[in-house]
Amino acid sequence: METPLGLMARTTPTQYWNDSCSVAELEYALGNGAVGATSNPTIVGEVLKKELATWLPRIRAIRDERPTASDVEITWQLIEEMAIGGARILAPVFERVGGRSGRLSIQTNPTLHRDAAAMLEEGRRFSGLAPNMQVKFPATAAGLEAIEDATFLGISINGTVSFTLPQALAVGAAVERALVRREAAGLAVSTMSPVCTLMIGRLDDWMKAICERDDISIDPAAPNWAGIAVLKRAAAIYQERGYRTRLLVAAYRHHLHWSELIGGDISLTIPYAWQRRFNASSIEVRPRFDDPVPPALLDELQARIPDFVRAYEPDGLAVAEFDGYGATVRTLRGFIGSYWDLVRTIDDVLLPNPDVRA
Repeated sequence: METPLGLMARTTPTQYWNDSCSVAELEYALGNGAVGATSNPTIVGEVLKKELATWLPRIRAIRDERPTASDVEITWQLIEEMAIGGARILAPVFERVGGRSGRLSIQTNPTLHRDAAAMLEEGRRFSGLAPNMQVKFPATAAGLEAIEDATFLGISINGTVSFTLPQALAVGAAVERALVRREAAGLAVSTMSPVCTLMIGRLDDWMKAICERDDISIDPAAPNWAGIAVLKRAAAIYQERGYRTRLLVAAYRHHLHWSELIGGDISLTIPYAWQRRFNASSIEVRPRFDDPVPPALLDELQARIPDFVRAYEPDGLAVAEFDGYGATVRTLRGFIGSYWDLVRTIDDVLLPNPDVRA
């Protein structure tokens, strides 16, 4: 029997990706119509825990193969090997559609979010790991510079750590400038597939955090529509401006983050647990993307939460303000924390257990 996600993938323009590089989870997603996958430090740490029996011997083998390698170097080899494995599974999709999808997104080191040159150097390396690799750069001020330079070099980028309309528009514009430059230089662009992620659930989270911080009483349903409102407005402007970057939705919190976006010419990167939940649901699979956000809730968000206005208006944030926006700070802190947690996990493998009797 066809699943709801499979039906969506077959009958609408809406693509879906697996929000993980776990082999088992990716194979489940591909069986239900997924055409891509993504990873980040948090995801890699979760996959390592789930697939520890598989990866523990490999980490020990890397330790023995590279006796002077640091914990950070071994961590990045693990991240790269996971990405290569996911890309290999996606390769048939990539080949079938001529590179328009079927990619594995691998994220640059989140601690480098202020260093465009260092991110670009990593991006060039990651792009060469497999033909269907996609490189994630944050939509920070430095990240935008790296996104434009990487795109000009022929790297398919994924603009991430992005929550607001100004960030999405800045990513789309940076990619477009680079594509135009490539075309002018006689370089191919037809097999490139840039995407811009909007982490809509994390914007919802930030709206709720602001309400708690500032003692704002608001319709409890309103914050759950904040990210959807930004995404739908971004899609309309992307279409109007002819941006060749595809919007990608991330950070699921409830079924509206799926059901209200069905029918959009976008991609949805859905965690495995939410895929299972959606596929077990009785929610009707029908296009809702063109349905407006409930006007009363949108009005309330605009009237009561200034940070929503900053996220929703095209000129609500200057590029120089991207790094300090609340959702950006919270997410970078989380990604950096997860990254160092992953390094510490590697340390636990590299260091022998102490003899408590000593």
